[in-house]
Amino acid sequence: MKILVINGPNLNMLGIREPDIYGKNTYADLVKLIEGYCREKNVDVEVYQSNSEGDIVTKIQQALGNTDGIVINPAAYTHTSVAILDALKAVAIRAVEVHISDVSRRESFRSISYVREYCEKTIAGHGFNGYSEAIDILLAPPAEKRV
Repeated sequence: MKILVINGPNLNMLGIREPDIYGKNTYADLVKLIEGYCREKNVDVEVYQSNSEGDIVTKIQQALGNTDGIVINPAAYTHTSVAILDALKAVAIRAVEVHISDVSRRESFRSISYVREYCEKTIAGHGFNGYSEAIDILLAPPAEKRV
């Protein structure tokens, strides 16, 4: 199985950006955790981060035909990007949405998630462990088939 993990804007600033919300671990720590977990599960993984909405859309499109599942933390684009939602719909690859913080307990605008409309599950507020949980969801058979 091959999984693509996509991280959106400012996640490359983990450890520096709002450590009271995101913790002191760095983006490199997150990548190491994801790659190690996937190695244990015998999963081929690619971890990708971009601060650009268009680059994220392109990465999703490039996953068509060579990726079995997507773990996506669109970060701020969660609340603004119909383009990312449309890209996920276009490729029709199983996807799970992840957020390090509990976005439902933050600013009111963060309650909106465009990608949630497509993703089979959202994991929020579980820190870095949310990525492992998302990978496990993708390793299990889908609950229902997408049309």
